[in-house]
Amino acid sequence: MNLQTEPGKISEAVEFLHSRLKSPIANTAVVLGSGLGYFAEQITVIDKIDNQEIPHYPPSTVVGHAGKIVNGRIAGAPLIAIQGRTHLYEGRSLSEITFYVEILARLGIQYLVLTNAAGGIDANLKPGNFVLLTDYLNFTQIALTPDDNSQTESPFSDGLINLARQIARQNRIDLPEGIYCWTLGPSFETHAEIKAVRKLGAAVVGMSTAPEAVVARRLGMQVLGISLVTNFAAGISDTPITHEEVQITADKSKKAYSILMEQIIVRLAKNDRAHSIE
Repeated sequence: MNLQTEPGKISEAVEFLHSRLKSPIANTAVVLGSGLGYFAEQITVIDKIDNQEIPHYPPSTVVGHAGKIVNGRIAGAPLIAIQGRTHLYEGRSLSEITFYVEILARLGIQYLVLTNAAGGIDANLKPGNFVLLTDYLNFTQIALTPDDNSQTESPFSDGLINLARQIARQNRIDLPEGIYCWTLGPSFETHAEIKAVRKLGAAVVGMSTAPEAVVARRLGMQVLGISLVTNFAAGISDTPITHEEVQITADKSKKAYSILMEQIIVRLAKNDRAHSIE
């Protein structure tokens, strides 16, 4: 599958956004996963753009993904929030689901915070827990690099991981760490698949994030990944999994999530664009 977007399409989208977004543009962007779009409600909005207005931007068709780009401030810190994403299971290509990442890179975004709703594989994780992502497993058999060479390093920034650890500790927010397993979806995984993934070392499983993280890292951005465990993965609990369960659990986690994300963004906003987080 093609991971490269036609340069002309990216240029048209970026040109449109430059005409709409008031400068200066933030150095940090946050992608709000399933059920987590409420964080955008905490933002003092400067601009809000419907994705359907942006040339070539693939719209999301999933409940919980609003499909908007929000430019604004939180606690005085500037940020761009991507409210909703698209997935391969919606009939999209890799280049389409990473389209927004290419745009953000061209807009000068330095830090990309990827959030998602995920199923908990680690038996110690419960719905409502956050997991700091340290690496990923590709359970799709779809290559995420432009050539046949496998990626040898995690796309998630060690510096940003350390920053999130520090902020969570200061605010007494439980933030275990683990590996994210990327699957195609849209169906939830079978019991056998979860057992296999668990043996491979994954803590959480979901249907997004990995492609965006890989592309963002390739484009020079520092990437932070955080999963909200919204349900036990298949076989971990006897309760059937539903998308409604994902939404309900996300709603219950608003306070801790908002504190964690707000303080991460404030810290990143203070960092000079020319320097990495160490």
